[in-house]
Amino acid sequence: MSENKEQVKAKQAQPERELTEAEVNEQRQVKRDKLQALRDMGRDPFKEETFDITAHSVDIKENFEAMEDQEVSVAGRIMAKRRMGKVAFVDLQDKQGRIQIFVARDNIGADEYEIFKGYDVGDILGINGVVFLTKTGEISIRAEKVTLLCKSLQVLPNKWHGLKDVDLRYRQRYVDLIMNQDVKEVFLKRSKIIKTIREVLEDDYDFLEVETPVLSTIAGGANARPFSTHHNALDFDLNLRISLELELKRLIVGGLDRVYEMGKVFRNEGMDKNHSPEFTSMEAYMAYGNLEDMMDLMEQVVYKCAMAVNGTPIITYGDKQFDVTPPWNKIDMTQAVIDVTGIPFDKIDTDAEAIQAAKDYGMKFEDLKESELTRGKLIAEMFEDYCEDIPGFLDGPCFVCGHPVEVSPLAKRDPEDPRITRRFESYINGWEISNAFSELNDPIDQYERFVAQQRELDLGLDDEAHPMDMDFVNALEVGMPPTGGIGIGVDRLVMLLTDQATIRDVQLFPIMKPEK
Repeated sequence: MSENKEQVKAKQAQPERELTEAEVNEQRQVKRDKLQALRDMGRDPFKEETFDITAHSVDIKENFEAMEDQEVSVAGRIMAKRRMGKVAFVDLQDKQGRIQIFVARDNIGADEYEIFKGYDVGDILGINGVVFLTKTGEISIRAEKVTLLCKSLQVLPNKWHGLKDVDLRYRQRYVDLIMNQDVKEVFLKRSKIIKTIREVLEDDYDFLEVETPVLSTIAGGANARPFSTHHNALDFDLNLRISLELELKRLIVGGLDRVYEMGKVFRNEGMDKNHSPEFTSMEAYMAYGNLEDMMDLMEQVVYKCAMAVNGTPIITYGDKQFDVTPPWNKIDMTQAVIDVTGIPFDKIDTDAEAIQAAKDYGMKFEDLKESELTRGKLIAEMFEDYCEDIPGFLDGPCFVCGHPVEVSPLAKRDPEDPRITRRFESYINGWEISNAFSELNDPIDQYERFVAQQRELDLGLDDEAHPMDMDFVNALEVGMPPTGGIGIGVDRLVMLLTDQATIRDVQLFPIMKPEK
């Protein structure tokens, strides 16, 4: 006997419990039995190749007045199914959202309705029907033809518990996207953010998108530990790139005046909520540009991405808000450390004086080798230690400028103070979002900085320093025009704009340990 309306409503009002493993396996077997029955009657859904879609769920709902009584073809996954005798209601989920399908035996025929009764949550249907408004005021489609396009042989999480296990959500992102609409929205926004970055670069600044190698013999452009691999045919070792920088600068030398690349970089390091061994970086280089041009570019990228995905320049992250409307605040690194600690680094000229002043202040050196410390490295270290105490650092977007030359091997020196460089890092919510320079184009200075890095590597002072890229020095000797460059962490920007807690929440398939 079929269920009446009261029985259906009562059943819907009861939260479904989690299924046991035995019950899941039983349901999976039932699904396979149904598939075999369909195949036996010549209705194998996996032989279907295509379906002509003419409309989507949200478009139909938003344009109901124009589409009422119109014939449409939609396709999607069954997310819920309620049957009451000779009629049934299906919640169909397509790429835009969900819409209700009204399926009646009198409309599709008794034989087809009998087959339809065996379809399950998770199955993918094609529906030909007419748009109408039900008596309860819900925009729906009255099915005239139902086509099974794919039989789901797995059991989806029930609608009450959903897919909540975080580890399982990352491993089975395909199920996560089906069950959690807010997750799907994050990745739709991510796509829009990446599209907007490209539009700003290409339409507003006339940049050219290029592609550079992922495999390289020398991992350069950043201080990071690379992933290593081996080329069997040619019998030599290679690294996955840790930066896009040096190849893009070679293109500036070659006369491609404005170039950028958006792609994956790889760093064989730790993982936390803001760091991943595989992440997306955007780097752009502008011949005849400088640090101020990169500041303008950064402000426009973030402002226009915020407007594109959220319709406002106010970024809401948790209980915080950040207005990214240009111009942004600027913080001088040395002056900020002076303001917080009171150490007069502007009047200290030698490394020994700087080390003694830091000791007198109470700075500990357990994790630092005093033999490799310089005035500049101490300033950078103390800024990192005390940055959260700096006025304005956590309040909104800001540019931190004036990095010491010792921690900026690829940046041009400041002509007014050769101890610092023409560099900035942009921060929002205390997170580094971008790093930018007036790029170093003096090949002699560049060679000397590479030598200093190599000396630290040889002495065992820096296990992340890399062998000198002499071909890059050669490229600078050919001649690189004055150039502004910037690298933006795309994943962190997406985290901020979509209010996500960890970098894994904005990566479709984050790196996971293999299941045992």
